[in-house]
Amino acid sequence: MPVVSNSTYTAPLLFRNAHVQTVYPSLFRRVTGVEYTRRRITTPDDDFIDIDIASVGARKAGIILHGLEGNSGRSYVLGMARVLTRNGWDAIAMNFRGCSGESNKLPRFYHSGDTDDLSTVLTNVEEIDAYEELALIGFSLGGNLILKYLGERGTNVHETVKRSAVFSVPCDLCAGARKIGSSGNRPYMSRFLRMLREKIRAKMAIMPGRINDNGYESIKDFEDFDNRYTAPLHGFKDAEDYWLQSSCKQYIPEISVPTLLVNAQDDPFLTPECYPLEEAARNENFFFEITRHGGHVGFVAFNASRQYWSELRTAAFLNGNS
Repeated sequence: MPVVSNSTYTAPLLFRNAHVQTVYPSLFRRVTGVEYTRRRITTPDDDFIDIDIASVGARKAGIILHGLEGNSGRSYVLGMARVLTRNGWDAIAMNFRGCSGESNKLPRFYHSGDTDDLSTVLTNVEEIDAYEELALIGFSLGGNLILKYLGERGTNVHETVKRSAVFSVPCDLCAGARKIGSSGNRPYMSRFLRMLREKIRAKMAIMPGRINDNGYESIKDFEDFDNRYTAPLHGFKDAEDYWLQSSCKQYIPEISVPTLLVNAQDDPFLTPECYPLEEAARNENFFFEITRHGGHVGFVAFNASRQYWSELRTAAFLNGNS
């Protein structure tokens, strides 16, 4: 059964608190040594996606997908890009629509299940860069998107995609959305909603009359936001329909590419439904590792290489160590 027992991650003493793990990297971590070149990809619906490439002239590359309201400049993306380039891989950071510092051209933006945009990026990279091997690496929302893509495509994924590693994934979006909306997570919810409101406000300014501006300032949680914006802008009936269709958990049994999922036991955004033990037991290609500590997109480590455990774990997995 490919459930990885005895995880190698040991959290530093002060980081055995889920909220410290979750907050510390975004506030205090600074990653240097990564230089990007930007490429703009035109989508089939005449919008655009920006990808940022850190190249060392390798014949293989890792494509990194960020979390909700992240981008290629987040410390967890930069840290992963740095470990890839140190280990002989090019790093390609995908910015979801509207996340690259410039609003996208359409009223729609991005969501947890938008695998078509990932496919567009993969096609572009395969056609232009001709890598011999690609790996997919994702965090939180980006991890859900990767697992959904791999599962819904089954054996028909892009042929250069050989491995995948994802971290802190809310495999059940309904349960995850309600957990982050709970009273203990109010500071996180407030921060996410502030960023999302700013995005909606910017869209309203450049697309007057095309975005629903009725009561957007009073949105109190993800259910409100997804009912008002995500669902109607992306073809879903409502938030519940969006969550049900986009949750990756149902697709895990069909994943055919060797894939590692790591969720921390103390992740403040996840519920028991987000730990797919049964699905892992039924798929020999899917390796599920639960760490005791790590928070949400944390996995902090202090070492001479200044690499977090999640980055070292990814490098090992991409090199064939399950």
